[in-house]
Amino acid sequence: MQIDILTPATALTQEEMARYARHLILPEVGEAGQVKLKAARVLCVGAGGLGAPLSMYLAAAGVGTLGLVDFDVVEASNLHRQIIHGTHDVGRHKLDSAEESLKAINPNVRIMKFPTRLNSENALEIFKDFDIVADGTDNFPTRYLVNDACVLAGKPNVYASIFRFEGQASVFGTKEGPCYRCLYPEPPPPGMVPSCAEGGVLGILPGLLGTIQATEVIKLILGAGEPLVGRLLLVDALAMSFRELRLHKNPACTVCGTHPSIAKLVDYEQFCGLPSESAVPTVVVNGISQMQPEDLKRRLDAGENLFVLDVREPHEFAIAQIGGHLIPLNDLPWRVRELDAEREIAVHCKSGVRSQRAAEFLMQSGFKNVHNVAGGINAWSEKVDPKVPKY
Repeated sequence: MQIDILTPATALTQEEMARYARHLILPEVGEAGQVKLKAARVLCVGAGGLGAPLSMYLAAAGVGTLGLVDFDVVEASNLHRQIIHGTHDVGRHKLDSAEESLKAINPNVRIMKFPTRLNSENALEIFKDFDIVADGTDNFPTRYLVNDACVLAGKPNVYASIFRFEGQASVFGTKEGPCYRCLYPEPPPPGMVPSCAEGGVLGILPGLLGTIQATEVIKLILGAGEPLVGRLLLVDALAMSFRELRLHKNPACTVCGTHPSIAKLVDYEQFCGLPSESAVPTVVVNGISQMQPEDLKRRLDAGENLFVLDVREPHEFAIAQIGGHLIPLNDLPWRVRELDAEREIAVHCKSGVRSQRAAEFLMQSGFKNVHNVAGGINAWSEKVDPKVPKY
């Protein structure tokens, strides 16, 4: 398949002829193909693990305009996988660091920066001036948002995701193939699937998947080869195995089906069972009160009889801790007798997801006074003690 390029093609300069010489001798690329790359406009959603190799290889390949959407800053824990940033960039906005790296690779590329959180209000406006969207996000609300916006805007969605040692990639949202909702009509329940921040990720893995994304983008621009339309590529880095699943367009799909029911973007935080960004912060979630890190610190300093339960893994406890009794979440059912059901308990983990599940389990087991420490160790580091490392 081949896509329509929004930007008129312009001839290559002598410098570009020399730069892309190894492309020009490929029959599948040639000068005409390189001109297509120069004219193309690709939007990369995320300048992190996947976005780093994706954008770097697209810049090196001569894609003329790269859009970058990201609102975050560089943290030390990013550096083992987000190779577009360096140690000296810690604390900088990712878009500024990424632009500097991309310009160093290829000063001819035009960088369009969108320093914002992608949402239902701005997605279609941002997408409209690009030919292809590449999804490098790491959360379900944004994946569904990107998918729906691509289908509504008629843009191919070059998708990849990673977790621990495994990843997957596909091309969604084309007329010929399925979209992300055809594969996953509904998101998993909140907390059911850990994020990379919770479960970890091999630093090299986004390099593999991000490079696959870049390859698919270039194939779409050139109209060459067989793109991953209707195919889901599964990567297992530990086994170094690649498997493929055939995907089919779902006629009943709510966004790309025969009679779609989704004609505009919705609240994707709410759709995925999470509090909306615009909602008033929730004090109680599923019957569990949410204790702010500052309140926990105040109560501990006051010497109150509050039991702190850490439900992370031992290797995480060795990296960073704020005190408390360690019982990993998976061990909690058979170690619950170590806890006093009459005592007030504050449960924490890395980000507040596992601790919420632990607190719900304790409440169901007869514990009456249980709190979840909102945001976990990460929030404690940000709001209470920055000397506690984020990982």
